[in-house]
Amino acid sequence: MPNQSSPLEGLKKYLPANTFDEVEQYLVQYKVHLTITKQRKSILGNYINSHANNNHRISINGNLNSYAFLITLLHELAHLLTFEKFGNKVLAHGKEWKSAFSSILVQFLQKNIFPKDIAQALLHNIKNPAASSCADVALTRVLHQYDEKKVGIVLVENIAPNGNFIIDDGRVFKKMQLLRKRIKCMEVATGKIYLFSPVFEVLPFN
Repeated sequence: MPNQSSPLEGLKKYLPANTFDEVEQYLVQYKVHLTITKQRKSILGNYINSHANNNHRISINGNLNSYAFLITLLHELAHLLTFEKFGNKVLAHGKEWKSAFSSILVQFLQKNIFPKDIAQALLHNIKNPAASSCADVALTRVLHQYDEKKVGIVLVENIAPNGNFIIDDGRVFKKMQLLRKRIKCMEVATGKIYLFSPVFEVLPFN
């Protein structure tokens, strides 16, 4: 999917039902330049604050399911709201951002637009949201259930102990054991040890 500047009406296909009007209000009020981008491995969304003659800029990965897309957009809007109030004087994911993100999440949770399992995952961490949706394993696990199914793809946590799997760059790993919040895995070709998120997507390899 090529990058594209998205006219506001075009947003509807990326968002859950009955959320466009409120999202549009934020984007119009703060004159946000929104871009729907192709998949990025390291981030789901990005925010750049207004400066000089440039408007606030937000980019969101276009391959996300509608719930993940909305949550990511709200994450970035929370950065915007924090900047509007505090400028660059606070930490990117400090208490000010956490407060802004929690407040905007509550606004959308009250609309009952999220399935029960996603709503529960959001409520669980709403007082102390993670700096990235990817860092919230429970939320990522639930959101994964609403992704378009990819043939053969599973989460690392679903690979059997000592089972092998391939990641998208072609490297093969053997799953070892869970270490607190990460899973210890060995790259078969080199013997090097890596730690994977339990909800990292992989292809089983026999």
